[in-house]
Amino acid sequence: MNFDLAPRLVFWETTKACPLACVHCRATAQRHPAPDELATEEGRALIDELASAPRPMPILVLTGGDCLQRPDLGELTAYAKRLGVPVAISPSVSPSLNTGMLSMLRTNGVRNASLSLDGAFADTHEQVRQIQGHFSDTMRAIDLLQEHGFTVQVNSAVMAQNVHELADMAALLVHHDVRTWEVFFLIGVGRGQSIAEIESDEYEDVCHFLVDASQYGMAVRTVEAPFFRRVRAWRARRPDASLDPAVEFRLGPLYKELRTRLRQQLGEPTSRVLAPTFATRDGKGIIFVGHDGRVYPAGFLPFPLGSVRDKGVLEIYRDDPVLKAIRAAEFHGRCGYCEYADECGGSRARAYVATGDPLADDPACQYFAVQRS
Repeated sequence: MNFDLAPRLVFWETTKACPLACVHCRATAQRHPAPDELATEEGRALIDELASAPRPMPILVLTGGDCLQRPDLGELTAYAKRLGVPVAISPSVSPSLNTGMLSMLRTNGVRNASLSLDGAFADTHEQVRQIQGHFSDTMRAIDLLQEHGFTVQVNSAVMAQNVHELADMAALLVHHDVRTWEVFFLIGVGRGQSIAEIESDEYEDVCHFLVDASQYGMAVRTVEAPFFRRVRAWRARRPDASLDPAVEFRLGPLYKELRTRLRQQLGEPTSRVLAPTFATRDGKGIIFVGHDGRVYPAGFLPFPLGSVRDKGVLEIYRDDPVLKAIRAAEFHGRCGYCEYADECGGSRARAYVATGDPLADDPACQYFAVQRS
């Protein structure tokens, strides 16, 4: 797939409105729509543009806020279906996520949905989501989506307050037949600036654990942790798979804790490693359209590139010099000369938040520290 011509995923923050007030919200969502949100006709124009893109056509991911709060959601998804533009939704779990809404979306061709779950237990998840009873509501929503024929992906943000629950979360999702687990490594943007990230020496432990978790019939992907691909490649090239990864890769106590708990919950692995290896990253295969039409490399990378009110999103994606550098892996410092520069490339969002330079090093990557140990 040639990511220089078009992205694979176009995220559209359809609205700022959301009934939740999550403590780590990237969008800093609010109760009501913002006055400058893209209008229906502007949304249709965005869909028109995606319909003209090179094949395979980009997938339009409707997010927010809560995309279910858009009163024209039915009109927009029906329009996308007529033009053959694939649409996925990333809604909040609220009363709007109901049988009537899901039936309408299925009729309009939507087949994939992602929900957020940020703890294996109610207390942890609800501390993040700020709504009592939201954990059980989320588990019911997963079941409801599956009953309506949706393929369900669960998104989980990794942070200091929930990292020790990752094995229990993986087991919970496997038991609910979730197809894909997308693990977000927290970036301090929006309300997330007040949330503690995991310790620097824990990133490798978590990535190795995620390789283990992907061996139970559930695909595992990461967001803002592209070095997971390096870890997955290391594990795939091991000459002796019987060796203990904790010893072979000099991993820390967190990995051992999570691996032990995973085996207690799920037993021995049941499948090959299910971890897609598409070398996408912020600005390479991914682009983000904000509620007001402003375009960014990704939702966690608030580096403005222009607006769809002035120029097409595909034109911005193809022609912006920073995005060209990102796709060419022309990074500064360690990320620039690392042999995994293209396969991984580091989190451009974390680099930007840490340094103000979207082409700088990803400070969370421990590759060179691992090599020196």
